[in-house]
Amino acid sequence: MRGIPSLITDIRKNVFTEVARMAYAGGDYTNAEDLPYKIVPGDQPLHRESIFLERAIAGERVRLAMGLGIRPIQTRSLMTEGMDAAAVAEQYYEPPLVNIIPYACHACPENQYKVTIGCQNCLAASCQQVCPKGAISFVNGRSFIDKDKCIKCGKCAKACPYHAIIHLERPCQASCGMDAIGSDEHGKAVINQDKCVACGQCLVSCPFGAIVDKGQIFQVIQSILKGDKVIAIVAPAFIGQFSGMVSPGKLVTAMKMLGFDSVVEVAIGADMCTIEEAKDFLEKVPAEQDYMATSCCPAWHSMIGKLFPSEQNKISMTLTPMVFTARLMKKEHPGCKVVFVGPCAAKKLEAIRETIRSDVDFVLTFEELMGMFEAKEIDFATIPESEGLNEGTGAGRGFAVAGGVAQAVADLVKKEHPDMEVKTARAEGLRDCRKLMMMAKAGKYKGYLLEGMACPGGCVAGAGTILPIDKAQKFVEKYSKEAASASPLESPYRHAGENLD
Repeated sequence: MRGIPSLITDIRKNVFTEVARMAYAGGDYTNAEDLPYKIVPGDQPLHRESIFLERAIAGERVRLAMGLGIRPIQTRSLMTEGMDAAAVAEQYYEPPLVNIIPYACHACPENQYKVTIGCQNCLAASCQQVCPKGAISFVNGRSFIDKDKCIKCGKCAKACPYHAIIHLERPCQASCGMDAIGSDEHGKAVINQDKCVACGQCLVSCPFGAIVDKGQIFQVIQSILKGDKVIAIVAPAFIGQFSGMVSPGKLVTAMKMLGFDSVVEVAIGADMCTIEEAKDFLEKVPAEQDYMATSCCPAWHSMIGKLFPSEQNKISMTLTPMVFTARLMKKEHPGCKVVFVGPCAAKKLEAIRETIRSDVDFVLTFEELMGMFEAKEIDFATIPESEGLNEGTGAGRGFAVAGGVAQAVADLVKKEHPDMEVKTARAEGLRDCRKLMMMAKAGKYKGYLLEGMACPGGCVAGAGTILPIDKAQKFVEKYSKEAASASPLESPYRHAGENLD
C-alpha cells in the first residue's frame, strides 16, 4: 500500500502535522487534548462505526507520535498523561517502538482457505480429490471447507480451475519476516516484542492503519526552538519523496525554513562505510571468517542477533552511514544536535543504542518530515533553490536501493585489486534474509560478502517512505548518476572514517 494515497496516509499526515504545529506554537502539550478534534472534525465518522472511536484512535496516534505508549483501555487516563516527560528537547522513546492500537485492529482472519462464489460446483471436484484430509465436500451446491480438518496445505486452491478458492492471510502477519505477530484472545493482532526488529513492514501492510511507530517530531522542534544548532543528515532515499518537483536545493531551503541549521547527505557516510567495509572484508575473509555480512540495515543486523547469534561476529564491525555522518558532524560542530532523516523505522531503535545515542540525537522519517513541512505551510513551488547536496558519490547514493551496498564494496575492491573478484549474495525482505543466513551458516557462501535488506527493494521501501517503491528506485538511480563523483575514493571524506570509529 506504500505510495498509494488513502485515508490512512491522510490521517498519518494530519497527525504529524498537528503535533508539529503544536510544537512550533510554543510546545504547550496540554493542547494535545484538542488534536483529535482537529484530525477528525465534524460529527460523522469517516470510516468506523463511531466518530468517538475515530477520535480515540487519533488520540493514541498523537501520543505515539510524541514517543509515548498506548493507554490501557481498562482504566481512565488523560490523553496528556506522561507528556510532561516527553515534551522535552531530548531524545525520547517509551519502548516498544512499533505498536498495535487494539481498538483500531480489524481482527483480520489468520491463515485460512475460503471458497468464494466463483465455485461452479463442477463435476471434476478437483479440490475434493486433492485434499489429503477429506476436508472438502459439497454443501448447498458449492464446495465447503471443514476448518477443523483443513491443514492449510493449499492444494485445493491450486487445483481449482476457476480459482474460486482463495488464501486469506492477516496482512501484517504475512509481511512480518520474523513471525512476530500473533493474536490475543479476541483475535486482535499482537506483536511479540522479543522477536520484533522494528522493520515496520507490518505498519505499511495494515489496511486499517492499526499499527503505528513512535516518533520524535515534538522533541526535534523543541530542540530547534530552544536554540540548539540542529543539523539534519538526510538519507539518499530522500530524492523524489517530497514530489518529483522537489530538488535537493529546494529541500535544503525548506529544511532551513523549518529551523535546521544545515543539511548534509548521508551518502558521505555511505562512502566512508564502503571504504571501511572493503578493508574489513579484505582483512577478515577468508583469513578470519568464511564470509562477511554488511552492517547497514539495523533490522537485518538485529535479525541475525536474534535468530543466528553464532553468526553475529560475521557482521562487519564498520559503522553504519548514519553513524559515520553523525560522528563527522559532532566532530566538525561540537555541541550540535544531529537529526537523521530517512525512510526507516528501525533506525529509531539503532539511534538509541547505548553506543550510538550520543551521536544521533533524533530520528525522523520522510512521512514525519512531511508533516513538519505541512505545519509550516511550505510551498515547494514558490521557495527558492539553495545550494544542493553535492558531496556524496554515486556509489554512496546507491546504498538506498537493494544491492547498492554490496555493489559499492565489490566495485571498490575491484578498483584497488583488479585481479580480485568479490563474490556477493543479497536478500530483500526478512524471510529471504533468513534463508540467506541459513545457507551462510551451513557453509554455502564461503568467501562471500552478504547484503541483507529488511525491506523488499531496499531503503527506498522503508516504513517511513511516501513514494511507490518502483518510482523511488528510479529517482535514486538518476540521482546516483548525477553525482559529481562515482567512487568513494574520490570523496573528500575518503579518509575521515578512519578517525570516527
